[in-house]
Amino acid sequence: MNEIAKKDIINIKEMIYEIDGKEVMLDTDLAKLYNVETKRVNEAVYRNKEKFPNRISWIISDNEVDFLWSQNATANISSKSRSNPRVFTEQGVYMLATILKSKIATEVSIRIMDTFVKMRHYINYNKNVLPRRFLLLEDKVDDNTKRIDELFDKFNPKVITKNSIFFKGDIYDAYSVLLEIFSLAKEEIIILDNYLGKKLLDELRIINRKIIIVSANINETLKSKYSKQYSNVTFINKDSYHDRFIIIDRKRVFHCGASFKDLGKKCFGINEIENKIEIEKLINEVINNCSIGN
Repeated sequence: MNEIAKKDIINIKEMIYEIDGKEVMLDTDLAKLYNVETKRVNEAVYRNKEKFPNRISWIISDNEVDFLWSQNATANISSKSRSNPRVFTEQGVYMLATILKSKIATEVSIRIMDTFVKMRHYINYNKNVLPRRFLLLEDKVDDNTKRIDELFDKFNPKVITKNSIFFKGDIYDAYSVLLEIFSLAKEEIIILDNYLGKKLLDELRIINRKIIIVSANINETLKSKYSKQYSNVTFINKDSYHDRFIIIDRKRVFHCGASFKDLGKKCFGINEIENKIEIEKLINEVINNCSIGN
């Protein structure tokens, strides 16, 4: 991975700006992180316009450029004479990674999405100690940088996934936690879900880990098309599990009350199983029942 991508996640945090009430990243910063030219980023968008609606990526106006300059003096805009930059929301960054399809783009995009998630959780959990201007994302932190970074380091995002309840309409937050769980994996993700859908595969295609999906309802056409383009998922057709589970590196187990294709449609919960005996029993049962090797 390039040197920038190796840097601490806080450096990516400093590349996220607020424009028109949305948290976004500049095309120039993404190009630097992905180790490509900025024009390649914009060419990818131009060639796939239908995948980048204005709500997830747009070229900012002159007023927005002025606002960005006034609020963030270090924003990566070389000069006002160049064409206005394109910006990407978190969803836009995710879509860009699926288009560029490079190892660096995949790994860096996961790190970027982790940063978006951590920033939201960090702000929500530290409203009483953060400076107001940081909460509004209207300015960069100066004298308080050290204090905020120390608080950021103390915040452990893994706690968020211990017990999370989502209500009807919380689709984005539910998928954010799902991605956060996936990001915990160092080597392998095992997913038990009897109702495998395209939405889940859309999330998995940029994850550079070994993934095993156990499901009773695997659409053969969807499976075939996915497998022809991506090689990170092994499909096992098995009708042995009613509930939805995620097994991370054969060490941690998360239980989900809703099928992953239906996240946010109704109230449901995601929680981590903490009983070590139950964890070991489930993992061994899945491995033996589904004939999953090392």
